[in-house]
Amino acid sequence: MRVVAGELRGRRINAPLGKKTRPTTDKAREATFNALGSLGVVVGARVIDAFAGSGALGIEALSRGAEHCTFIERDREALEVLHENLETLGLTDRSTVVRGDAMTNIGLVRNASLVLADPPYEFKQWGRFLGEVACDLVVAESDRDMNDEFSGVNGALPAIIGWEVTRVKRYGRAYVSFLQRLA
Repeated sequence: MRVVAGELRGRRINAPLGKKTRPTTDKAREATFNALGSLGVVVGARVIDAFAGSGALGIEALSRGAEHCTFIERDREALEVLHENLETLGLTDRSTVVRGDAMTNIGLVRNASLVLADPPYEFKQWGRFLGEVACDLVVAESDRDMNDEFSGVNGALPAIIGWEVTRVKRYGRAYVSFLQRLA
C-alpha cells in the first residue's frame, strides 16, 4: 500500500498482518481524497482518523496538506504499525495517536474539521458514533450504503438523526459515504 498523492506520494505504508484491520484500497482512497480536495476541506484541516488501523486515511490527509491528524486505534498490533508508519514518514510532529476505542474517544477530540471513519465491516453503531462527533463532515466506509441508515430500512425509524448523506460511492464491497451535519 502506498500514499496516493501529495508531498508523500508513492511512499510505502505498512499494514498490520491478519484480518483485524481492513485497509482502504488505493483506488477508494484516491477517489475519496480527490472528492474532498474538490470540496476544499483537506488543506489546513484538523482530521480524526477513527478506527485508524495502519493510519492510511489520516496519512493521506496529511500528505495532501492537512495540518494535523488524531489517529484513534485500540488494537495493539495496529498501533505498533501505525507508530512505525508515522515515524518512517516523518509525521509524528503533525499527529497524535490515541490508544483506545473510537466510540469512547471520538467525542474527546473537539477541534477537528473532518472525521474519517473506517470501522470493521460488521460495525452497526453509526447513530451512536455520529452522535459523539463534534465536527460537521464525516467520511464513512462501510459494507452498506449509508442511505439505508437514514431511510429506516423495512419501515424502521431512521437510525441516524441530524446527518445527511451527500455522496455515496461503491468500491468493490466497500461503500464510501460523505455525511454532512444538518444545520
